[in-house]
Order: sequence, then C-alpha cells, then structure tokens
Amino acid sequence: MALFKRHTNRKSILYIRNGIIIIVLLAFALATLFPIYFMIISSFGDPIEAGAASYTLWPDKFTLASYKFFFDYSEHSYRWLINSFVVAACVTVSNVLFASLAGYAFSKIRFRGRSVLFAVLLCAMMIPYQVTQVPLYILIVNIFQIENTYAALIAPSLVTVYNIFLAKQFISSIPTEIIESAKVEGCSQWKIYAKIILPLSKTVMAVMAILTFMESWNTFFWPFLVTNTMEMQTIQVGLKNFRFANTTYFAPMMAGATISAVPMFILFFSLQKYFLEGVTVGAVKG
Repeated sequence: MALFKRHTNRKSILYIRNGIIIIVLLAFALATLFPIYFMIISSFGDPIEAGAASYTLWPDKFTLASYKFFFDYSEHSYRWLINSFVVAACVTVSNVLFASLAGYAFSKIRFRGRSVLFAVLLCAMMIPYQVTQVPLYILIVNIFQIENTYAALIAPSLVTVYNIFLAKQFISSIPTEIIESAKVEGCSQWKIYAKIILPLSKTVMAVMAILTFMESWNTFFWPFLVTNTMEMQTIQVGLKNFRFANTTYFAPMMAGATISAVPMFILFFSLQKYFLEGVTVGAVKG
C-alpha cells in the first residue's frame, strides 16, 4: 500500500510539473504570436488617422479598405515590393553560392594561410553590424557614388561571414574519402563542387537561404541610408511614408506590414523540412 501511494504521488507530481511546463510554453507562444495577430487584425481596420482609431483585439468590422489605401497611396507601393524581392533574391543567391564555395575551400582544400584567413574572418564576425555602417556608407556614397541604386543595396551583403562559417562547418562533415575518390577519377575542383558538394549540402544551403532572405527582406537601416527617392525604397523603408509629423495612417501601415510578411511565411513553410534538418544536424548519431 505504501509503495502504491508513493507511485501515485510521483505520478501526480509528474502531471503537475508537465502541466506547469505546458502553461509556461503556451504563455511564451501567445506572447510571440500576439504582435503578428495584432498586426493582421489591425490591417483590416478603416484607413483613418491614428488619433481617430480605436484599438481593439477584435474589430467591429473587417474591411480591405486599408489594403486598397496602401496600394493607392503612392504609385511606388508596388515598386517597394519589387525592390525588396530583387534585393533579397540577389543577396540570397549570392550568399548561397559564394558561402558554399568559400566553405568548400576552407574545409576541403589545403592552401597556405587557410587557418589564419579563417581566423581573421571569425574575428570580423565579432564586429558589431553598426560599426561597419559608416565606412560602408563612405565607400558607397563618396567613393563609388552609386547611392540610390540596386548595387548600393546589394553589394555590401553579397556574402556574409556567418554563412561562410555555417557552410564550412557543414561541409567539413562530408567524408573526405568521397572527394579523394572523385579526384582519382579525374574530377576537377569545380566538378567536385558541382557534382558532390552541392547535392550533399542542400540542407545547409536551404538554411542559409531562409535566414539570408529573411534578414535581407526585413532590413531597414541600410536601405534607409542609401536610398533618397521613393522609387528605390524597399517595403520596410516605404512603410515609414505612412507616418507624418502630426499623425500616422496606422491601419494602412499594418496592411503593408502584413503584405511584407507574406513572403516570409511562404519561404519558411516551403523549406521548413530543410530548416529543421539543419537545426538538428549533428544532434543524433547513427
């Protein structure tokens, strides 16, 4: 009887502990999802000034007037989305290509100064992003004079040290024997990269694509610095045009933010299989 009571008490304690954990996780999930929910709900409100708006968790009526206002507000609304897509797509493709090439070189090709150069890159990764903005701005605006162009928006992010590090760590796990066998068969380095490294690195490349596209699409500060016309602004910078000195068109701004978030959801859910594999890679052996 005593053993039965002890077992029952342990099960009760386990149920209580699991219940507390579930409640805490649900609270964190709700806190994370609430801003997204509020953004979407607010986008279905009337396109009125912020001072006249009534903020509720469930509006009295749903209307697409704010979405219409967003696209009718300026002839550049569609251009903002196109600019964001062009910049994010170019940055994503260049990062996946160049980072995988660099990762292959650092992990599988022996050359003089490889360790020193990789150490320098790691040190560069520790430099805060804000510190590099001033020299980058001087290069783009004063020296190359390419401000307010796609080149100014894309060039500083063609490849990042983090993606090189990520690719290098993943490609290092590919057995060297496979590459040596390909060399015996007469494959060049480019053929090894194209026929062996790329097919085996789909997981890490998908992770790089997701993270890079999201970061580039959501970037505000750099496009804000190097663009001086509404025509070249990205969607994140364009949303600031709904804020004026005395008021803000809140619902149309939320409509634009909701539209800008759609590609993020599509990208993540279409590649989530590879993303989850990339998160857990190396966690389980066998």
